[in-house]
Amino acid sequence: MKSYFITDPKYYQDTDSFERYLRQVYTYKKPSFAAFRDKKNKNFELFAEKFVKISKYFQIEKVLINKEIEIAKNLKADGVHLTSLQFDKIKYAKDLGLFVIISTHSKEEAKRAKELGADAITYSPIFPTPGKGTPKGTEDLKALLKTIKIKCFALGGIVSDKEVELCKECGCYGFASIRYFVK
Repeated sequence: MKSYFITDPKYYQDTDSFERYLRQVYTYKKPSFAAFRDKKNKNFELFAEKFVKISKYFQIEKVLINKEIEIAKNLKADGVHLTSLQFDKIKYAKDLGLFVIISTHSKEEAKRAKELGADAITYSPIFPTPGKGTPKGTEDLKALLKTIKIKCFALGGIVSDKEVELCKECGCYGFASIRYFVK
């Protein structure tokens, strides 16, 4: 099962602490996929460039930039992780040769992602997560995986090997997390 690390600015303050954060995660947790996500960084491109460089050095299978298609393309990232408000951008990102993951929160969104040509989805929240609403649970995840054939990363509340194992039992392509990778 693939593991997908998503960055969180809560764990770094500047480029030096950002680099330490990435090196620690990549050394000890060895994720398959990684996405740079930082919604408020005034120096987004600078951090994104450092992220791509370090991620490629550690041979991360898929290096993604959250939301910013042009930046992903310009920095030669492998792809982009689109938000659930960016379904209209899937084709554009694919036309640029990018691997596309899109966030989904319902079976309808997951189906739409598949129809529009996304390579993979995150489906969330699976487990309780602060500020993310009622968790869908593993039964809902299993039902989704039976009806829609797309690479699916379970997301939300995955903080330990216990949740990872439950996702694996559901038949997920992988799991995505922020907190799992910093514990």
